[in-house]
Amino acid sequence: MRIALADDEQDILDQVSFVVKNAGHDVNCFSDGISILNALKRETFDVVMLDWNMPGMTGLEVLEWATENLDAPPAFILLTSRQDKGDVVSGLEAGAVDYVVKPESDEVIRARIEAAGRRASSPEHKRHDWYGAYEIDRLEKSIKREDEVIQLTAKEFDLADLFFQNLDRPLSRGYLFSRVWGGHAEIETRTIDMHVSRLRSKLKLSPENGFVIRTVFGFGYRMDQYAEE
Repeated sequence: MRIALADDEQDILDQVSFVVKNAGHDVNCFSDGISILNALKRETFDVVMLDWNMPGMTGLEVLEWATENLDAPPAFILLTSRQDKGDVVSGLEAGAVDYVVKPESDEVIRARIEAAGRRASSPEHKRHDWYGAYEIDRLEKSIKREDEVIQLTAKEFDLADLFFQNLDRPLSRGYLFSRVWGGHAEIETRTIDMHVSRLRSKLKLSPENGFVIRTVFGFGYRMDQYAEE
């Protein structure tokens, strides 16, 4: 998963980022409310862990903004030393999926983050999934359209599967880069554009076939589904 962490305490950033990286996830750290809010405007994350008390904007204010302004908000976890039940209720009612009181153990933090990611994602995907005329086989890493196997490279399959799993959700270039290529520095930015172009052609994506990948200017891409009339 791609995780964002916002806290003005460096020791907390160090602890949680260490836990997340050791669990095999990508992590982006921010030290105040304004910086994480700006990141949410231009990037996609699976889970965001927010400190309640931060300079610039509180975690609760960031959460309220995201709930009101993002088409598909990530799963939010509030991280705080507050233990009052009224604060817990306020955070959950604002849209948080969980609430972690400092200090907490590494294992509990890891488990809470991964549980939040599972709850926020689509229902668990089986070996086979069908999206209109498209059949995805995740064991064979293949996609069929109307029973015809479409020849895809491994990265093309991973990118297509990620788009289908996130229908109608804008995905930033950074998110695609992280989830498909692992954020490797040697990958050029135009690689994503080339792979998207190939998917459009190979999968014959069009309104008539039920799906298109649209460019979200200054952000990334979004696969839209067209309902049958």
